[in-house]
Amino acid sequence: MDITRIFQAQRALAPARRRTFDRSARLAALSALRDMVLTHQPQIAAALASDFGKAETEVLLTEVLPILQEITHARRHLRGWMRPRRVWPTLTTLGTSGRIVPQPKGVALIIAPWNFPVNLALGPLVSALAAGCSAILKPSELTPHTSGLLARMIAATFPPDLVAVVEGGPEVSTQLLGLPFDHIFFTGSPAVGRIVMTAAAKTLASVTLELGGKSPVIIGPGANLAQAARWITFGKFINAGQTCIAPDHVYVHASLNEAFTVAMRRAIARAYGADAKASGHFARLVDARNWGRVTGLLDAAKAAGAKVLIGGDGDEASRYLAPTLLAETTADMAISREEIFGPVLPLIPYEDLTGVIDAINATDKPLAIYVFGAKDLAEETIARTASGSVGVNLTVMPFIHGNLPFGGIGNSGLGAAHGATGFAAFSHEKPVLRNRFSSLPLVFPPYTARVKSLARLVLKILK
Repeated sequence: MDITRIFQAQRALAPARRRTFDRSARLAALSALRDMVLTHQPQIAAALASDFGKAETEVLLTEVLPILQEITHARRHLRGWMRPRRVWPTLTTLGTSGRIVPQPKGVALIIAPWNFPVNLALGPLVSALAAGCSAILKPSELTPHTSGLLARMIAATFPPDLVAVVEGGPEVSTQLLGLPFDHIFFTGSPAVGRIVMTAAAKTLASVTLELGGKSPVIIGPGANLAQAARWITFGKFINAGQTCIAPDHVYVHASLNEAFTVAMRRAIARAYGADAKASGHFARLVDARNWGRVTGLLDAAKAAGAKVLIGGDGDEASRYLAPTLLAETTADMAISREEIFGPVLPLIPYEDLTGVIDAINATDKPLAIYVFGAKDLAEETIARTASGSVGVNLTVMPFIHGNLPFGGIGNSGLGAAHGATGFAAFSHEKPVLRNRFSSLPLVFPPYTARVKSLARLVLKILK
């Protein structure tokens, strides 16, 4: 596939598309995308089973449902998003009329990760099409069955001058990043995000970076422990923990530590039975390298004194690692410093919330923080920490709320996505100011005494 040729074809049509890719054309493109996903649900489930061992229901809930919801939301609100917005004049612009006109940025590059390869490729595509952009998608080479399916589905649904999929490894990403895209949407690690941002700077492309980090959970007095355990089990162990917003570690108030551990045992057994490997509901790690990385973190922690409360067993041949709870981890362990991105969850008892907040603030800003407990605990955490999002008495759900922006801050990301925010990410909000009876010529040069008096009068009004 000639990447440069595809890019040039999309770029050549961008000026015309600003005129012709109107609301009806965008709705048609979104409908085609919806029909593509609906028609290929069995193939999507089969591809993800091959790449991850994912259960079909988990595929439908985490890969298919969010995309269909995003499409439905965009179609319902597209008219309002596209409508120019009038703005009130300020003092010095009296006599003018201003409006903001959303226009497509042009040609977009979407680099998708391997952990949710359908959801995180097609979600940004929904926003790009809604905004009127064309797009080239680069799926991950670590999920070959799903990436190949995406390429075939997109090729059968859209002309390549509107949407195309380019497969390949890092060398393909490097080639794509050398092209002057108008917007780059990247989901992945902070390390690669820095590479993307550096490449974008060379052409001054705008970027959306959805990265990751160590998303903490705080369990405080007043928490419903059974409810908290079920939400944390769901958020942590779907996709075998390979989720950028999965709970990474749990701060548990010391008075609740023992009871919460019992609640987690019950919640894990309820979700995956006595043997998660045989349950059919628990995914596998994506490849041997990632299996080795996560088990290496676990083994190093155990060697340094951490204790396994639940799980800890694995099978390298099938890339299975059991849902695992750890106790007695310390700050100097690698598992306490690196994003785990696997089914291992350290439990950390605490006495004072201030110490927890200080620990969170001493590290990179996380993509999410989750809080279970009394309302004042949540409000204090929200006020005293910085994170991409906060979930109160739930996990991972902020990602799928169509009316909330989703994104990180600092090391966990730049910009935001979904719904109106996603539409805005792929749009240029063009200001248009029209003169009707502006009085500004009264202060044009030459700067006579009268002009000086008028200028002083305006300054006086603004004081």
